[in-house]
Amino acid sequence: MKIGALSTKTGLSIQAIRFYERKALLSAPERTQSNYRSYSDVALKQFMFIKQCRALDMTIEEISLVLQARANPDNSCAEVNATIDKHIADIEHRVDELKALQSTLISMRSSCTIDTKIKECGVLHKLDNIVEMQATYKK
Repeated sequence: MKIGALSTKTGLSIQAIRFYERKALLSAPERTQSNYRSYSDVALKQFMFIKQCRALDMTIEEISLVLQARANPDNSCAEVNATIDKHIADIEHRVDELKALQSTLISMRSSCTIDTKIKECGVLHKLDNIVEMQATYKK
């Protein structure tokens, strides 16, 4: 199948397909006599696998490690588990950062009431104070 059909079947953009090829997540597709890429059902499954990994927010490096392990089905899955454990830890870290961000925004929001005029807006004043502190620090 050509790249357009692959794109339709996988839901990936043509640019994404080419990107994954450049990152060597799978072998280069065969070419037709007119030099068009020609993809097999195996390639379709590989792209669907990659798409699922991306849906889990795995990085290209993590996907590459998982695909390398997958290519050796008789080996131990310890490397796959280690990759997923690291990914889980990264997600936990990002969740902590998002919770801190949420707390900051809740605090900022509580500094302003609905009836306040823009010139007295506590949120805007807090943002301005942060900007001024950063500008002073960078001098």
